Amino acid sequence: PPLYKFQRVLNGEIIPDDDDDEDDDASEEGDNHETDTMDHKSSRTGFKPDTSGRTESDHLHQPNDNDEEPINPAEALTQRSLKMHQRAKIRNVLDASDAQRGMTYTFHPDHRLTDPPGYSGSIEAVKIGPDPKTKAHVAAVIYRLREDRLTERTKTLIYSHGNATDVGAMHFMQVVIAKGVKCNVVMYDYSGYGQSGGVSLEHNTYRDIEMVYDYVLEHVAVGQDEKNIVLYGQSVGSGPSCYLSAKKPDVGGLILHSPFMSGMRVLTPSRALGCLDIFPNINRIEKVKCPVMIIHGMMDVEVPFSHGKSLHDAVPEEFRRSPWWVKDRGHNDITEGRAKLLEYIHRLKTFFQGLDEDYEDNNM
Repeated sequence: PPLYKFQRVLNGEIIPDDDDDEDDDASEEGDNHETDTMDHKSSRTGFKPDTSGRTESDHLHQPNDNDEEPINPAEALTQRSLKMHQRAKIRNVLDASDAQRGMTYTFHPDHRLTDPPGYSGSIEAVKIGPDPKTKAHVAAVIYRLREDRLTERTKTLIYSHGNATDVGAMHFMQVVIAKGVKCNVVMYDYSGYGQSGGVSLEHNTYRDIEMVYDYVLEHVAVGQDEKNIVLYGQSVGSGPSCYLSAKKPDVGGLILHSPFMSGMRVLTPSRALGCLDIFPNINRIEKVKCPVMIIHGMMDVEVPFSHGKSLHDAVPEEFRRSPWWVKDRGHNDITEGRAKLLEYIHRLKTFFQGLDEDYEDNNM
């Protein structure tokens, strides 16, 4: 299950999740509610959130004495897909109902998580959407600096997380970034993750980040200036971040943390199956028109260091900024330990300061 909860609030009163038998009504309506019909290519580019609670009922059926025959893998995958789409229908209907009623939310990370350092800014829970095609809303948490600490060049970081996590598990790190770098941070869950609606498919991650970007530009970014927005993609989050930065020539910057060249290249360097590839970051990074910083652990065995190095080399030279190649770290442990965490914040601050210097040089 998600490592957080969005507590529903209406007119100042806490609304239980099962109020007015809404879940039953939504389930009933969801059976007849049409969602996005994916083509064959989109269907095979789905990626599964690595959270045991959500997929527990989707494990292969274990036969017993009363079974005629076990469910074969193809049938199990079909059943899992049906359950994912059913969950999406129910969530989409609930979120649409909440939006119509004027529901607001408060963010409650799982009590078992490590408490972050004190933070004087505000932490807001929002549902962004719906997407015009999938009808899904995206769950996001906004870490907003105090008004008296904002300047005309204060940045807002849109953080696209890795696969096996959610906005609850990332709460500690987002507070550290907002506090240490002195920026706004917007953290969101992809479709099919946590409290977000929809289904976890590659193309849905692109829709998700576009919705979040538009929302941030209108409601969070200082001066509604795209130059004050920085995209941050960690691991699988490098996919939607590269996608959007290649489409947004005025975005302020891009940070890639443990990124991959493309999904298929993590499995094999062969391009024989290139037509099945997902998240082609290596092609998109060549089209960015903003400063780019890449962070990669040199001991990474999940996404080898060569991926980060190749992406860095592919960035147009005028936008290539100093990378951070972390000698003694792997895929998920780059910021572990006080010394590494402090160095991480220092590196981010240096990159952000460079963005301000670039802005001043271009406007002299």
